[in-house]
Amino acid sequence: MQPICSEINAKTEEFDNNRRAMELAFAAYRTAQQRIVDTESSKAERYHQRGLLMPRERLSHLLDPGAPFIELCALAGYKLYDDSDGTGAGGGAICGIGTVSGRRCLVRVDNYAVKGGTISPAGMDKALRVQQIALENRLPLITLAQSGGANLMYANETFAPGGRGFANQARLSAAGIPQITVVHGNATAGGAYQPGLSDYVIMVRNQSGMFLAGPPLLKAATGEVATEEELGGAELHCNVAGTGDYLAEDDRDGIRVAREIVAALPQTQAVKPSPHWREPRYPAEELMGVVPADSRKPYRVEEILARIADDSAALAFKPEFDQQTYCGHIRILGHAVGVIGNNGPITPNGANKAAQFIQLCEQSGTPLLFLHNTTGFMVGTRVEQNGIIKHGAKMIQAVANAQVPKLSIVIGGSYGAGNYAMCGRGFDPRFIFAWPNSRTAVMGAAQAGKVMRIVTEQKMRQSNRLDEVTLDKIERDTAQFMEAGSDALSCTARLWDDGIIDPRDTRTLLGQLLDICVEADQITLRRNSFGVARF
Repeated sequence: MQPICSEINAKTEEFDNNRRAMELAFAAYRTAQQRIVDTESSKAERYHQRGLLMPRERLSHLLDPGAPFIELCALAGYKLYDDSDGTGAGGGAICGIGTVSGRRCLVRVDNYAVKGGTISPAGMDKALRVQQIALENRLPLITLAQSGGANLMYANETFAPGGRGFANQARLSAAGIPQITVVHGNATAGGAYQPGLSDYVIMVRNQSGMFLAGPPLLKAATGEVATEEELGGAELHCNVAGTGDYLAEDDRDGIRVAREIVAALPQTQAVKPSPHWREPRYPAEELMGVVPADSRKPYRVEEILARIADDSAALAFKPEFDQQTYCGHIRILGHAVGVIGNNGPITPNGANKAAQFIQLCEQSGTPLLFLHNTTGFMVGTRVEQNGIIKHGAKMIQAVANAQVPKLSIVIGGSYGAGNYAMCGRGFDPRFIFAWPNSRTAVMGAAQAGKVMRIVTEQKMRQSNRLDEVTLDKIERDTAQFMEAGSDALSCTARLWDDGIIDPRDTRTLLGQLLDICVEADQITLRRNSFGVARF
């Protein structure tokens, strides 16, 4: 190749005129941009007094310091529709591609400081374009939401495209592209579906809310009177409804959680994880004493995580919605892992939470780790009325159909359908190991003895031949039989696990297993139709 010989003289008057003209044109663009920023800044004191970060401050907190940000469609709608002076340009949002927790993401920040962040037709076009870019480039989409919704003056022009936006959200999720939304303010009517269709939803205590009909419309439509917090406040959605996944304390905390979610996602490159991880803050030796010798005494699965997770760090998922079933993100020797553990029986809310979490891990390609210690699903009139069977079935379906690597460690008891829901042997985990104190059975020995006693007693009463001595013996013999056949040695003898391990080796073993799973996924097999025959 030959070098190009330029024929332009950069020292001529013509060149200088061209340069000045270009500078003026670019300055006009910058002036238009600055006019929007100045409009936002003029309202900063008012919003700071309410404890709110301004939109661009939120963006700054979200992005990695010093990393580049490619703003998209910054002047969308400039002097169109009701934007007479250009101060409302941008379509109600600041959008662009930036780096969050070391990962390139597409970011949308609702610009509530300009016309309440309402969306004009140009703003709707911008939102759809942003979704298209996220889909085509496989970028996680993060939304910092606080918007007045569609500009009603142009509702006829935005209503149909708005439906496409919701459909795109569903398609992004199905395509495996995570969508994370921090709800900084109220999300009402159609606006509530944007976070509702996101994969991860963070809400701010005493600040954010979601409702299909706000208090005024609710009163007009039904006569019911309710406060915003009662109708759709952050605590209601995180504690009761389950629409919110994480409860933050303020704007900064909500953005921190969003960054942690991105950090918890697996690496995008098909390579082994970074070796720069930290050991747990608690010694592995302590795993020998974390689980009570008396299996009837509870313990928190978080105590196990503190001794196997990198830096003893975890990001719990929906911690307010149900505390019996633990779900969360950790890393083990650099590998991203989704953990499901037991702090008690599996409730309807716990089953719902676990099923949702499994789908999120499936979407992001995050391996799942099940730490068994469950008596099974909760029983009783109330949970039956709350649909424990159908909710439990959803969890079991999610476990059975998840394609990511699934690893199980039976730490305590693993009883009844709880064993199935926690990915026991029948659900084909990639690997399953057991601690030496573990037990696996259809039910606990004492419960089995009582069940047999009750059934036999009912038969005796029907024939008027009640015999307490016989009942005592049946209960005792049944309990002894179940006890003898459910311990770790009996279960491993039946190949219900892949072996018994020293609890202190749990972290090291899991790291090796995760290495195996990652390497297996990188291997491309060259299939043929006949196999290799010997000639």
